[in-house]
Amino acid sequence: MEGKTALITGGAKRIGRAISLACAKEGANVVVHYNHSSTEADSLCDEIKKSGVKAISLQADFSGENFSPTGLIEKSLELTGLLDFLINSASVFPESKIDTVTFDDLAGAMRINSWVPFELSREFVKKCGKGKIINLLDTRHLDFDWNHVAYILSKKMLAEMTRMMAVHFAPDVQVNAVAPGLILPPPGKDMKYIENLVHTVPLNKHGDAGDVADAVIYLLKSSFLTGEVIYVDGGRHLKGYRNG
Repeated sequence: MEGKTALITGGAKRIGRAISLACAKEGANVVVHYNHSSTEADSLCDEIKKSGVKAISLQADFSGENFSPTGLIEKSLELTGLLDFLINSASVFPESKIDTVTFDDLAGAMRINSWVPFELSREFVKKCGKGKIINLLDTRHLDFDWNHVAYILSKKMLAEMTRMMAVHFAPDVQVNAVAPGLILPPPGKDMKYIENLVHTVPLNKHGDAGDVADAVIYLLKSSFLTGEVIYVDGGRHLKGYRNG
């Protein structure tokens, strides 16, 4: 990965931050996309530059009417000269239940969690011609999340898009996904939230953001994997947990 360049959406915080740092550790230059987290993005870029690679931050609001996937890819290329990897990490996690979820709820989650990753992937292929794309899913995309209906439906859609893109963009572009399980608590929750769910995991523990980043790096280094999903969840998806 040394000398390659990665664009990580939502790359300034949480799992995205861990992926940005992991790519830099492998010698890759990093484009850190953010929406509101400008302070975190700039601080992360300063930290990454100390390791001897290039790092820049780019702002884009994926929910905005004026968002241009072409513009984000072109700006990244303008500033770096080349893009080799696209990691679609940015997402929203709105609460919604099946009895009350609205079309607007679904459309908002679909836009950011599945449609924008698809648009960015398509533009990445058009502008770069070859490379690797990683989509961040959720281990529960195989089942349900009754408390986040719009969210989980959007991740189901992204999972199917991953398979379709893997076939359509081959052989020059590999498309894979990573599906995290219990890694970090949702915004507004503390680690006790995660610890109370450990009983749903066969390995009886939670992971951390570094575990997800390790899986991403493995896929970025692979030359013979496409259309695959790595479940970083301690086996949670095997139990079909559906309650949240």
